[in-house]
Amino acid sequence: MTYAENLWLFFTLLFGIIIVPGMDMALVLSSALSGGRRAGFLATAGVMAGGVVHTIYAVIGISALVRYVPHLFDALLLAGAAYIAWIGLSLVRSSARLATIAPGGETLSPAARAPSGWSFFRRGAITCLLNPKAYLFMLAVFPQFLKPHYGQIGVQAAILSMITATTQLGVYGTLAFTAGRSRTLLSGHPRVTALIGRGVGVLLIAVAALTVWTAGWGGA
Repeated sequence: MTYAENLWLFFTLLFGIIIVPGMDMALVLSSALSGGRRAGFLATAGVMAGGVVHTIYAVIGISALVRYVPHLFDALLLAGAAYIAWIGLSLVRSSARLATIAPGGETLSPAARAPSGWSFFRRGAITCLLNPKAYLFMLAVFPQFLKPHYGQIGVQAAILSMITATTQLGVYGTLAFTAGRSRTLLSGHPRVTALIGRGVGVLLIAVAALTVWTAGWGGA
């Protein structure tokens, strides 16, 4: 297999994983609906930053530690699920319109209707760092595409990281744009946007429950 073929195969697998709804996608969706396209893009940037950190973990071998210390990985799964469920529950319990809901679901006062961009970015990064799908990808897939005969491992990892970030931007950025536009169109319908907000909250809770289920607790 040539290096170009290796990169195309990596992209194909990566796209298939990113396009499947999960924590990162749900967080970007809720951010775009609550804060508009800018918030969705900032959350996407946070997810991309988290992906860079995951790449660093893979290169320096921290992922191996997670592999050989199962309890640590279990804790990451639970932490990620709990974080997303908390955001979802906050949205479900809120009676405010989407335009008045902060990234974590808390209702904003009229004087504080514009959460800082850092809030959306931070939540995107945290969600990515706690996303079990990202760790599984780094453990099972990423190392398979780092081959000594293709050159320096660090350079290869940097290229794969760039492909990952670009793919995340394409998928989540499109979602953020679409959701943000839908929010703008619905801004004049308070009841509808409130229902959508609760619906997004239910989606986040469902994603968290699915994470726990697939980890094995739900089938015990």
